[in-house]
Amino acid sequence: MFLGADKLLFENAKTLRSNPTHAEIILCSYLKQRPLGYKFRRQHPISIYIADFYCHSIKLIIEVDGNVHEEIDTAMKDVERQKSLEAEGLSFIRFTNEQV
Repeated sequence: MFLGADKLLFENAKTLRSNPTHAEIILCSYLKQRPLGYKFRRQHPISIYIADFYCHSIKLIIEVDGNVHEEIDTAMKDVERQKSLEAEGLSFIRFTNEQV
């Protein structure tokens, strides 16, 4: 479930959970209702990454991307990160803050 995430990553995830964006708060309130019966974890460590939302039973990551993800460097890292996690058998759905 964590794919070897280290202790520091868990600490970073805890910090992120303490400071959610407005879009994450909105999506989290929906996902807490367990749509279609699925449980999602918020700011979940996986390998060397932290997923915004993760459902283990269907191996799905939901990412909520703010304006920083429009920057070239960040977008390239997002692509690399997504490919790495997809190679582990995980699927992705991405939304912008505005879409949420």
